[in-house]
Amino acid sequence: MAKHSKNIPARGLRVADQIQRDLAEIVGYGLKDPRIGMITITEVQITPDYAHAKVFFTMFKDDKETVKNTTEGLTAASGFIRKQLGLRLHIHTLPALHFVHDTSTSRGMEMSLLIDQANASRAADAEPDPVKPEDDAAE
Repeated sequence: MAKHSKNIPARGLRVADQIQRDLAEIVGYGLKDPRIGMITITEVQITPDYAHAKVFFTMFKDDKETVKNTTEGLTAASGFIRKQLGLRLHIHTLPALHFVHDTSTSRGMEMSLLIDQANASRAADAEPDPVKPEDDAAE
């Protein structure tokens, strides 16, 4: 389950999680737009009145041009996606979808790489402990 803010009631969290699951299926199997490659829906944040849903997604390729094309493709297909979502969900207000590229995964990988580099340089800078000769103990 996604981690959400505390001001959204429990039903809102369940609706957001259901929207996330349904969007993953719709985008994965129902879209034919070549701009939209393999994406992962990481989180859906929904307003308390269900009027708007912010959909966060990640991609394998995170270069700016690919992200821009994918976001444009998702925005262009949002009407179709919303219609398919309406066939699956039975709620009073179907939210307007706003797609946002999620950079937390790439930032996490960069931070992990920096930590690994810092640990490696720290280990290289550490001086080895002087080894005591055991010649005295043998006599």
